[in-house]
Amino acid sequence: MSLLHIYDTATRTLREFQPVRSGTASIYVCGPTPQGPPHIGHVRGALDYDVLRRWLLATGYDVVLVRNVTDIDDKILTKAAEHGKPWWQWAATHERAFDAAYDALGCLPASIAPRATGHITQMVELMQRLIDAGHAYAAGGDVYFSVESYPAYGELSGQRLDEVQQGEAPAHGKRDPRDFTLWKGAKPGEPSWPTPWGPGRPGWHLECSAMALTYLGAEFDVHGGGLDLVFPHHENELAQSRAAGDPFVRYWMHNGLVGMAGEKMSKSLGNVVSIPEMLGKVRPQELRYYLVGPHYRSEIQYSRSALDEAIRAYRRIESFMRQVAQRTGVVRPSEPGPEFSAAMNDDLGTPAALAAVHNAVRQGNIALDSGDEDAARALAATIRAQLDVLGLDPLSPKWSTASNVDNGAMQALNSLVDDLLAERQRARAERDFARADAIRDRLLATGITVEDTPDGPLWTLKDS
Repeated sequence: MSLLHIYDTATRTLREFQPVRSGTASIYVCGPTPQGPPHIGHVRGALDYDVLRRWLLATGYDVVLVRNVTDIDDKILTKAAEHGKPWWQWAATHERAFDAAYDALGCLPASIAPRATGHITQMVELMQRLIDAGHAYAAGGDVYFSVESYPAYGELSGQRLDEVQQGEAPAHGKRDPRDFTLWKGAKPGEPSWPTPWGPGRPGWHLECSAMALTYLGAEFDVHGGGLDLVFPHHENELAQSRAAGDPFVRYWMHNGLVGMAGEKMSKSLGNVVSIPEMLGKVRPQELRYYLVGPHYRSEIQYSRSALDEAIRAYRRIESFMRQVAQRTGVVRPSEPGPEFSAAMNDDLGTPAALAAVHNAVRQGNIALDSGDEDAARALAATIRAQLDVLGLDPLSPKWSTASNVDNGAMQALNSLVDDLLAERQRARAERDFARADAIRDRLLATGITVEDTPDGPLWTLKDS
């Protein structure tokens, strides 16, 4: 097993990963509230935890990853009403859109993706445990968690108890404004489920604790989510689970957000870049490269220029890998190598990991230029192992048949250009520079520019 170290939000330290059960890693990731189409801010976290999962698999762990769906929520009810749709239809439609986005970007399917509405019984049981322990109370059909009853409240986020503001609307039944809602009593026209304290629907925080307990047990390894969830959502999850007597989470991981012009990307601000919109402009593997390239804890400020640079970087890798495959046949993955492994074990250091990939690509292109196809093939085998961890292997079935919005035409163009570039590389290796220049000029005449870079030749359409 690897010596993976993870930055734990709770302790604010880098800690060696030691799972609850030897050989198995258990992960709970806060999934979507499907109130509308997914944007790149939504999928960034899913990609980050997909990389975590892939690295754990690569280093010998069995991995169970639970990613929930909050399919009942104030925003879903509001959006559905605005569009004249039943709430469940609205949620299900957009849940499918999220699933399609995850699949398009190469996320491994979650072990299970439980819906909040399917786990009301488990939530009622958890609330009863909290009430029996004196940590929760019912009032007027609502159920609240008593923050003051849990002295460790604030340990995850660093919130001071006297400064806590839950961001909830005022409620007559609350004994203390710092208390948070576990269960919302039924309102006219809203969906509801029966409980011993009256009909209603779950609070946001309650559902995750109940579903994590159901599928991963009272103690599990990693809880992931966006940095914006540390408070109040994850703080409240931690409080209610620990107050009920469960050890709960060993490592808290939080990915950075995606912003535009210094603001968090969100529908309410109107500054979202939707996945369908993005995939009409770039290939999914290129968007994935852009989103997993930065360190997962860093913030991404979206810009088209940064995306274009990521596209060029990925295409340099892709060009080399395809040339090796065309010249030497099938390339099978080997081992990712010490430089890459050290980067990934250091809190999933994807920037350093990609630096290792590009270093190997440069060495591989030198080998191709010198005619040493065996060395190029060996380096490509290492690169395949590295890119598989990042979900970016251009020779994998997922991406070798993937295309742009222009589907078959773009794939055919990729194949033709790569063949010509491989021929040009052979001409350069044989020092037949006249033939190499002729191939470049031929491509230029058709609207394709070729740039020779340290990572190998990079082609682009002149109007792209």
